[in-house]
Amino acid sequence: MNEGLLLLIGDKIKAKRTQKNITLEQLATRAGVSKGLISQIENNRTVPSLPVLFNIIHSLEEDLRSFFEDMQDSFNNNHILIIRKGQEKMFSKEPVKGFSYKRILTRSITSQATDVVLLGLKKNSVRKQMIRTDAFECKYILKGDIEYQIDKEVFTLHEGDTLFFDGRAPHRLKNIGDTEALILVIYLF
Repeated sequence: MNEGLLLLIGDKIKAKRTQKNITLEQLATRAGVSKGLISQIENNRTVPSLPVLFNIIHSLEEDLRSFFEDMQDSFNNNHILIIRKGQEKMFSKEPVKGFSYKRILTRSITSQATDVVLLGLKKNSVRKQMIRTDAFECKYILKGDIEYQIDKEVFTLHEGDTLFFDGRAPHRLKNIGDTEALILVIYLF
């Protein structure tokens, strides 16, 4: 299965679950997994194993073929891809007030899955909990001032700064500037 395609699975699961008015807890119970795992999959923080994925799809009462059908159109082997301004897709990654995500590109590159996202943080926005992802993360500060905590270290980043780290380390961020901040985020799975 195309690794870039795997990144869209979380979005599809979340869309189907909300469309059918199924809670995270209900889906987790039906699929025999934890509520936390479903949340991580939906937010593209982890990629499910095939047995878990099949259990989730079955628990959503979806046919495997139809589940993946419209996702295939996004993945052909073109060597050039242009994403025009305004073609980004808004998505919800976490329930943190003031955070907004726009997916720019999800693509498999040289057998590695890559997810490129714009993260906007309103003034005083903060992620209180430490999180982890199954990816290397590259953050480029397009606008504003950010404080990033990774494990016990705290870094202050300004417009034009880049941060690259292993997302398996616990981390969180907050906007410490006087305006909205904008970050280009690249996840390398």
